[in-house]
Amino acid sequence: MTPSGVRIRAVASEFVTVVRTHLACTDAELAKRREPRVDIVAERAAGTDEWGLEEGPFRSYRRTIKATARPDGRNDVVETTTYRLGIPVWGWLFAWPIRRAIANRQEQFSYWWAPPDRLSAHAASTLGLLCAVQIVDGYLGTVLTQTLSFAIDEFGRGNTAQGVVFGIVRFGVLVTLIMSFLADRRGRRPLLLFTGVSSCVLTFLGGLSPNLVSLGGTQLVARGLSTALGILIAIMAVEEMPARSRAWAASVLTMSAGLGSGMAVWVLPLADLSVRGWRAIYLLSSLGIVVIVWAWRRLPETRRFTEHAEEQIVLSDTDRERRRIRFGLLGASLLLLALFAAPASGFHNEFLRDERGFSGVDITVFTLVTATPIGIGVLIGGRLSETWGRRKTAALGIISGVTGITLSFVFAGPAMWAARLAGNVIGAVGVPAMAVYGPELFGTHDRGRANALIVTAGVIGSALGLVSVGWLSDHWDAIAPAIALLGIGPLLVALLVLTRFPETAGAELEELNPEDA
Repeated sequence: MTPSGVRIRAVASEFVTVVRTHLACTDAELAKRREPRVDIVAERAAGTDEWGLEEGPFRSYRRTIKATARPDGRNDVVETTTYRLGIPVWGWLFAWPIRRAIANRQEQFSYWWAPPDRLSAHAASTLGLLCAVQIVDGYLGTVLTQTLSFAIDEFGRGNTAQGVVFGIVRFGVLVTLIMSFLADRRGRRPLLLFTGVSSCVLTFLGGLSPNLVSLGGTQLVARGLSTALGILIAIMAVEEMPARSRAWAASVLTMSAGLGSGMAVWVLPLADLSVRGWRAIYLLSSLGIVVIVWAWRRLPETRRFTEHAEEQIVLSDTDRERRRIRFGLLGASLLLLALFAAPASGFHNEFLRDERGFSGVDITVFTLVTATPIGIGVLIGGRLSETWGRRKTAALGIISGVTGITLSFVFAGPAMWAARLAGNVIGAVGVPAMAVYGPELFGTHDRGRANALIVTAGVIGSALGLVSVGWLSDHWDAIAPAIALLGIGPLLVALLVLTRFPETAGAELEELNPEDA
């Protein structure tokens, strides 16, 4: 049953893949081949020895069988499958494994490289486009973090000023709130375009700033818009993905954001070219406008928003109480996590430069070595969140992450590299579980505003953490003790997740939010 060959031919600007398998089958084996597939694709009969697409990540699909009887009682069978993938941008990543899956039939859908559920063409296309936008959002959200220490040098300021700028910029969450509230009223799609393009334009203008006040002002609004963009991406993914693949989708989106963040790191050596070199990193954000407009033209409004847009929801007392509890749990958790994570990230470059003597190139190498494998943890976390459950996966990631990252500020030499690598990778296991909780636990009519308010709590935590570490590091003349002190917060979150959070793995959004049923 091994395929004799695979042939690929190009049609116009898109690839049509033809998988032709030559087999020698018994009558029973041939009868099995004539049953509709239910593995990588769900088929429907389309004629004699011909099957079409019922469900799967394909824009078009057709399978045919030609059988010829042999004198020995067996059959010579030529099975030809012709398809066109419906995965924009990332189709090349899945071309080979899908081709292998088409050539080697299974009894059920089960692939380590695929989501737990079989995706429709609509879901696959939506996720692919959102991942492209998420890369831009990751870059926009990382620019200031990676470059502010260089800007501080040009403008002649110190750690306290750096901490204040980081803190003030977080209050761009007011912009996030406005955009997210509008998304619940006007739809996810139009706000995705506005927030994405506007954030790119303002980030570009930040590269032309004459002083620290101007840079902080443009970034205050730009970061608020990019945060709203991230919320909209997560909501659109959750509203369109199957129940058992929401955390997996969150892991893929997290990796896409990490790729965008990595791009900001890759170009960081530009900051070493001159005292004004950091500005080029801001100017490159203009390229994101092309990506966002292209994706927006192909993204439809989410079906859940379309279905519920005109409904008038009256919540019962039970529903209101449930929503208040969920908001309290998520808001407190994100505040405590951000209290630690924001300064651990924001002061990372400053720590490496001032306390470990790293250059811009050294920082780039360290970040790439310790952060690039994060994708492994994220992918594992996405899968574990669906099989092991959200709570245990999140707690494992939080405890491991805060421990490793804290130790990376304490250790020097190889131990510092190892601690940061372990903290980043194992900590990333918990990211998909925590990321998907917010969109899952609120109904369609308030999913945007609820998540914006939760992010607001996180922003408050970020601002408090950044200002605290900025002040404490100037006072103690060291960053590590301040980071270690704030590491208590995430440990409390892990306990909260294990004891108070609901388990949402595999549940439909309408089950979790009865007002949408």
